Amino acid sequence: MSDRAEEDTVAVRVEDGIAWVSYNRPEKRNCMSPKLNRQMKRVLEDLEFRDDVRVLVLTGEGDAFSAGMDLKEYFRDNEALGIGAIRKSQREAYGWWDRLRWYEKPTIGMVNGWAFGGAYGPLHALDIVVAADDATFGLSEINWGILPGGGASKVAQELMPFRKAIYHAMMGENLTGKQAAEQGLVTESVPADRLRARVVEIAGVLKQKDPDALRATKWAMRRMTEMTFDNAMDYLIRAQEALNGMGGLEARKEATKQFLDDKTFKPGLGAFDASKVKK
Repeated sequence: MSDRAEEDTVAVRVEDGIAWVSYNRPEKRNCMSPKLNRQMKRVLEDLEFRDDVRVLVLTGEGDAFSAGMDLKEYFRDNEALGIGAIRKSQREAYGWWDRLRWYEKPTIGMVNGWAFGGAYGPLHALDIVVAADDATFGLSEINWGILPGGGASKVAQELMPFRKAIYHAMMGENLTGKQAAEQGLVTESVPADRLRARVVEIAGVLKQKDPDALRATKWAMRRMTEMTFDNAMDYLIRAQEALNGMGGLEARKEATKQFLDDKTFKPGLGAFDASKVKK
């Protein structure tokens, strides 16, 4: 299966409100080829506004999340064709990473094995990332005599403490899932046999939240990373006003009613019943 059809490079299954999207090149440790990148963009766009999808999970088939970019198909073959082919493949890859970063629905990464180099791009784009304790994370570019490009250096620098990030990039040493969680590269790690159950548990909680509020919250958290405190304060006021116009005001009224009047909901102990919001 080393020469998969483009539509077979990504596997999709929707169950109980969760879209399970998988890199599907296990024979290549799910490294990202131009075919896979094009197909992933199509899959994400198809799922984004489906009513039966509340949460999207990205993972990998087999024993890897993704080993990064395909050295032959993404690099060598395109370099032989010239700068036009190189730029086209870059745009195809970065395009779906960017779509994932600003996705309309909450996203979870389920890192079940190898995650190297280019895989850090979508890793950063995901909202929450759970790794198996024995997953393997690496920026091996320095061992090839190149720097971690394609956003990988920026991802490490943004998610990890500076001293850890620069050590990770300069030394070319791998991290386990536990180490990646300790250093902020992923949200948390769990034993491999608990990985799927933990992802389902998180997705279950997210499915109970108001979808408009979730979208506004995740976008706000990303936008504010480059804002001053004063700019962030102003942005959040405007973002809440925009959310109000998209049903947020009615959601707040219903949540307040459930808390103050019905006594059926406590904000610190879970989400209100969003199904009762009149939209």
